[in-house]
Amino acid sequence: MFPLRTRYRPRLALLAALVLSGLTGCGAPDDTLNVYSARQEVLIKPLLDRFTAETGIAVNLVTGDGDALLARLRNEGDNSPADLLLTIDAGNLYRAQAANVLQPVRSDTLYAGSPSYLRSDEDYWYGLSVRARVIVYAPERVDPASLGDYAALADPAWKGRICVRSSGNIYNQSMVAGMLASKGQEATDAWLAGFVENFARAPQGGDRDQIKAVAAGQCDVALVNSYYLGAMLQSDDAKEYEPAQQVALFWPNQGVGGTHINISGAGVTRATRQPDRARQLIEFLLREDSQRWYAEVNSEFPVRVGVEPSALLASWGPFEANSLNVSELGRLNAEAVKAMDRARWP
Repeated sequence: MFPLRTRYRPRLALLAALVLSGLTGCGAPDDTLNVYSARQEVLIKPLLDRFTAETGIAVNLVTGDGDALLARLRNEGDNSPADLLLTIDAGNLYRAQAANVLQPVRSDTLYAGSPSYLRSDEDYWYGLSVRARVIVYAPERVDPASLGDYAALADPAWKGRICVRSSGNIYNQSMVAGMLASKGQEATDAWLAGFVENFARAPQGGDRDQIKAVAAGQCDVALVNSYYLGAMLQSDDAKEYEPAQQVALFWPNQGVGGTHINISGAGVTRATRQPDRARQLIEFLLREDSQRWYAEVNSEFPVRVGVEPSALLASWGPFEANSLNVSELGRLNAEAVKAMDRARWP
């Protein structure tokens, strides 16, 4: 239970990396770690600054799109200056593992901080925070008693009432991969066929846009990651806060496998010359105080057992989370994409 996962010649690749990131050497100095992060700077830098204050180890933060950072790591190869990769979704972490840009790292501290099902089953990466794929709905148009598991969203009763992102989105791909792991291809294909038929509009925008569409009456329910709703509810922007106030959150699959969850996570790069210090940073991010900060600022659930969620997250009530090892979400990604294509999910 959660109380409240082009090819360049080496010298040219290295030169490009140094120009883009402002780094001044082929590797980090002994007192510096270089972090490639798909998390926005505001969501991670305060913790990195705290790590530097405690250890004296400076951190160079390079932020960017997850796919772009992975491509950069692959192009840089052994010349990469990166020591650590921070990214979102177990699907992205698994891709980095499969691309051979990460190395396995082990320690009792890592094992204690990140539960086994929220980390790589081969120790290549570790979950740092949890996000849930939930249903948001319009309370004035939807009785929560009519909601249940994800499978129910394929019922014709929801025809023309569902908003969701495109099939190209990694969050949706990972959700379908989780279904494949638990229900198999035949049942997943049947669900996808009905689900796609119930779309209120062609998929467009991000998770925030799905929440706004429900609030605007364009659809009655939407699938979104929980932390987007949390971020909107804490926003000073009325265009974010007001739509979030008009929807409610429902935990699907309670008692039937648990709500689909995913992670943000980190892995030590294969190219690093400082694997011990990179491991030390992941261990720091899994500390109780760091985990509490994640919950408060990012509206994400802690991965560390015993760390309480923020007051906002706790207000949504306890929920049963799916306990599938998140490595399976990456391992089955290609099959999930094929299944979504068969269902003609745009």
